[in-house]
Amino acid sequence: MVVILLEFSLLLSFPVLVQSAKILTVCLIGGSHYLLFDEISHNFHQHGHNVRMLLQLGNPVITGFSYGSHADSYQTSTWSLGDSYIKQYNGWFLEQQTQFLLGRDNFRNFLNFMGHLSYQCDKLLGDEEMMGFLQREQYHMAIIDAFNPCSFILARKLGVRYVAFFPGTLNGPLSIALPSPVSYVPVFGSQLSDHMNLWDRAKNLLFSLMAPIGLELVWSQFKEVAELHLSPHSPPGGLEELHQDAELWAFNTDFSLEFPQPLMPYTVLVGGLLSKPAKPLQQDLESWISGCGEAGFIVVTLGSMVSTVSVDHLLLELTAGFSKVPQCVIWRYDPQQWPSNLDTPPNLKLLSWLPLNDLLGHSKACLFVTHGGQNSLLQALYHAVPVLGIPLFGDQFDNVVRAEAKGLGMTIRPTDITRERLTSTIQILIQDNRFKSAAMSLSRIHQSHPVPPGLRLIQWVEHILHSGGGAHLRPISLLQPWYQRWLLDVMLVSSLVLLGPLVLYWALFRRRVGRRKDKKIQ
Repeated sequence: MVVILLEFSLLLSFPVLVQSAKILTVCLIGGSHYLLFDEISHNFHQHGHNVRMLLQLGNPVITGFSYGSHADSYQTSTWSLGDSYIKQYNGWFLEQQTQFLLGRDNFRNFLNFMGHLSYQCDKLLGDEEMMGFLQREQYHMAIIDAFNPCSFILARKLGVRYVAFFPGTLNGPLSIALPSPVSYVPVFGSQLSDHMNLWDRAKNLLFSLMAPIGLELVWSQFKEVAELHLSPHSPPGGLEELHQDAELWAFNTDFSLEFPQPLMPYTVLVGGLLSKPAKPLQQDLESWISGCGEAGFIVVTLGSMVSTVSVDHLLLELTAGFSKVPQCVIWRYDPQQWPSNLDTPPNLKLLSWLPLNDLLGHSKACLFVTHGGQNSLLQALYHAVPVLGIPLFGDQFDNVVRAEAKGLGMTIRPTDITRERLTSTIQILIQDNRFKSAAMSLSRIHQSHPVPPGLRLIQWVEHILHSGGGAHLRPISLLQPWYQRWLLDVMLVSSLVLLGPLVLYWALFRRRVGRRKDKKIQ
């Protein structure tokens, strides 16, 4: 009888557990960010939820790629600042690409980028028609791009609970109170591994002290926008508050690539969303690969947003270096932008867009030359393909340090590329079996996780929905002032308790000595 009642209660609760939720995904940046949110939106739709993506178009344009790969899946609401602004913005971004290739990535450029995102945010939040539509939909949950502070402000304006999805590694967001001992957890931008000597730890400590300053400078770009578009009773005190209000943090990383570190209950790792078993290639690509012979082929891409190399001498060195290897080379490069005065070597094929996952999963893929984007590295790791990293900006420098430390590949800075160095490094990576062996070992670790990353994210978000929020996952440390979190108040009181008597004794001792001297003088 008890068993029958238990089964009956489970049947009654089952419809509640699987009911469809209304979920808003927010993608205000193009490139790899869109690819991730497209996959996330599709996965939730496939799992029975009512999903709509808010997609900002033209930010920036991905050459050779068309939006809507899952057009028969979730719903999309697109928004744009118009062709004139898009042209202006993409022109600015193209110039930034050139600076990156010249090795001129710095924090000022990053703040300029945040300034552009802030301007776009102001226009989006000021669009009464779009905001009114989204508010009327009354979503149960939003999944937002945690890289863009505007996503947090938008969720606050809509009054919807949100899950923060960060498209990079664990050390990206700087204010979610993850336990991160600086003795072995590298700080963002430090370009350190988890094996640090004395000077490395000193550098890491310095970066950790500077991190809150950087966070405040980023928030300064969005503060006025938040105050303007949020009601007087709801503007956040800062980016830290918006970060900590997230019901859950999901990171596009995995401990097969990430350095081990402590986690909190409100964090989940879902790296590898874009990694899948390879599909058969189109006949023209398969025929080209067959012509490569036993040497195999090399895949080259410097990111979804970098369609050309606009530095002439670098392009010349890359082309000359690729021409000297016995492997074929397939390079994501807009053929229409290829310089007319530069011949393409017989072993080089240019395409404006590559089916990256399927190429890396091909049996004859022997090396991946990449900018070190997180998605690219995870796909290479999934398919056990060694990498040659050419980092350009942002987190890519830290990413390739992880790849090198794990034995997945090697790195060359764009300013250090010569045809001789490129050719010799490629041959080392292909001929030295240690790199392929490490790639295969990391691939086994990555793929042996009991729950695939897409389903892992769905299960955690559904847990948040069913339990009424993520408050039970957030420790009280998120509400503590920084001085309490670091026990500075305890250390101050302890110092006073311990040093107070000593100071008092010293004062009394000096006073007594002073009196004796006065008596002797008299």
